[in-house]
Amino acid sequence: MKHPLVLALAAALVFGGGLVGCQRESAAPAAVSAVAAPENAQARATRLGTLYAEYWEELLRLNPVQATFQGDARYNDQLPDFGSAEYREQVRAFNERWLKTVEAIGSDGLDGQDLLSYRIFVQERRNALDAERFPSWMLPVNQMGSLVSYSVLLGSGTNAQPFATVADYDAWLRRAARIPVLIDTEIANMRAGIEANVVQPRVVMEKVLPQFDAILVDDVETSPFWGPVTRFPDDIPEADRERLTAAFRALITGQLQPAIRRQRDFIANDYLPHARDSVGLDALPDGMAWYAFSVKQQTTSDLSPEAIHQIGLDEVARIHEQIRGVMAETRFEGSLQDFFRFMQTDRRFEFRSEAELLAHYRAIEQTIEARVPELFSLTPKAAFEIRPVEAFRAESAAGGSYQSPSEDGSRPGIFYVNTFGLPTRKRWDAEDLFLHEAIPGHHFQLALQQELTDLPAFRRFGGETAYIEGWGLYAESLGKDLGLYTDPYDYFGRLQGELWRAVRLVVDTGLHSKGWTRQQVLDYMFENSSVSEPDAIAETERYIAWPGQALAYKIGELKIQELRARSEAALGDAFDIRAFHAAVLEDGALPLPLLEAKIDAWIAAERERLDTAATDAATAAAAAQG
Repeated sequence: MKHPLVLALAAALVFGGGLVGCQRESAAPAAVSAVAAPENAQARATRLGTLYAEYWEELLRLNPVQATFQGDARYNDQLPDFGSAEYREQVRAFNERWLKTVEAIGSDGLDGQDLLSYRIFVQERRNALDAERFPSWMLPVNQMGSLVSYSVLLGSGTNAQPFATVADYDAWLRRAARIPVLIDTEIANMRAGIEANVVQPRVVMEKVLPQFDAILVDDVETSPFWGPVTRFPDDIPEADRERLTAAFRALITGQLQPAIRRQRDFIANDYLPHARDSVGLDALPDGMAWYAFSVKQQTTSDLSPEAIHQIGLDEVARIHEQIRGVMAETRFEGSLQDFFRFMQTDRRFEFRSEAELLAHYRAIEQTIEARVPELFSLTPKAAFEIRPVEAFRAESAAGGSYQSPSEDGSRPGIFYVNTFGLPTRKRWDAEDLFLHEAIPGHHFQLALQQELTDLPAFRRFGGETAYIEGWGLYAESLGKDLGLYTDPYDYFGRLQGELWRAVRLVVDTGLHSKGWTRQQVLDYMFENSSVSEPDAIAETERYIAWPGQALAYKIGELKIQELRARSEAALGDAFDIRAFHAAVLEDGALPLPLLEAKIDAWIAAERERLDTAATDAATAAAAAQG
């Protein structure tokens, strides 16, 4: 998945959550004063392209952290108070104003990319305004992410915030000095949530306290915020080193640690006594509607929670049958549940060290790279790295995640591998995880999307979870064609990965629309999949914290598989897998209905091309004979 901070901030601006804002009300774009429809479609498309560029520049001013993650250093010293009422109102006005501006130009006569961009832009702005009905700003902290944990990622010196020059260090000092302001706003918003009975489940907030405690250290030089001081570039003068070292010490001890301690104590002493025992979003005021809205946004579909629950049950049953085939191939005697336990407990599937685990993933990369040209004509230029998840967040992090490269190429795409609880990181889970998070999964799709420079920036750097995660899960199905899954146990890993996403459809909808308890979810996972207890707990609590997000994977993958099957049936022996993959990837992340329409149009164009070629060949043959 994409980096959590990017997701949080992007979702906030698109869907109207709490992490949004700007420093002042921006002036209306010049286009507002010239809303008369252009004379023709080309002029309209040109005007819209100019508007999209203006919109993106304003968005980066609203969200300077988004700019930082893109490698745009102009706002690296800024940190708006994302959760304040003033900022939330400014973002509402931003979305409303830009929606009216673009709709005033209209889509008459647009086609191709111009029409796609218009439809995506308008839908995203409408979604953002619709989301204001739900008070997500009252729930700013959970174990999956908080301002504090995101700040550590930025300030550690190993992530998107650059620390290459004296100016970079000074920019971070100015940005980080704002963190206590944002923390105090979060505390106030959480108090408002207590008053409105909009609070987090106790089970997820209890996991936040150890995260904060790991950051609150007695020795400032062991703080994760101290990292940049230990890695001064060689060309920084000694005088600046001394000044910056003192400034970092004062920042951490005088500002950051007291503010983090203040929020930690508030959570422990004031918030937890009001946290709820229920775990589903449906337990909150207007919660069923809130969850249905989240489902619609995450899946870009009109599927109801009930329909998705049934799809999940059907998929679980189908994949179970495939796993029984692996059991027969390996001559395993026992039940499905016995096989799951065997896959979790047999020592042959464990890594002996973090180094061995990382080396295994690097070997997978080499195997795949040799076969990529057989399936892909369109690949990214961006570099790629494998890194272990940082220790402070490893316990609650997923088994793997992906962070997109910076636009300027200074930071590669990064596949983060979680080495926490090493015995639970199984060999059979490595190949499918790499395919999903790295190549040809998220690295191909997200890095390619950023490189589509002819697209508006809001499409290059935005995205739809169902498409992004659907592509990642679809990528897992390509393993055999890429030289993987040669061992039946590794192929079980592929099936287990697909099964896990099907289980998510059942348990996420169970949690948030059917009144399931945390224990019911755990019981279902253990009964129906091969999952370790730490992973089951972490995943269950992830679904509690992020309602609906886990649905996107399987719903998106099912649509891409459906479109591939439709293409193969329509084109027969002329079907070209490289061309199909290029067609899916070449426009960036699309809502699933737009992806379907695009592939249908591609099929029609391919059939027309084939028919024309056949006619030309017949004509040439007839001429040769006559």
